[in-house]
Amino acid sequence: MDAEYVDGDINTISGNDNYDDHDDNDGADEEYDNDGADEGNAVKSELPEAVLTYLAKSLANDSEAVVVEAEDRRGQIRLSLHVGPGDMGRVIGRRGRTAQAIRALVGVAGARSGVATNVDIVDD
Repeated sequence: MDAEYVDGDINTISGNDNYDDHDDNDGADEEYDNDGADEGNAVKSELPEAVLTYLAKSLANDSEAVVVEAEDRRGQIRLSLHVGPGDMGRVIGRRGRTAQAIRALVGVAGARSGVATNVDIVDD
């Protein structure tokens, strides 16, 4: 088997001068440029809140009873999840594994938005 790569192979970096290790797309990814300018946590909480709402409505039998409330607490977004009484067990899961997975996914969405999140599942 020949281990030699052909010029332009996707597994190699070409020796051209156009390759640069820095992002030089002239601001094409401005949504990820988080220099703290005028963007409050309320805007940053939209993605984690949407992820939590989607997951909860997908798990719950009564998706109309799902309510997500967002609250800013010292730079951290606290999301309170309310579900119907019959869906509490489905959202928490055995030994809390489903709730743990939900918190992990919402945490990733928050990190992508640049904010720390905390998910509370509220028993009404």
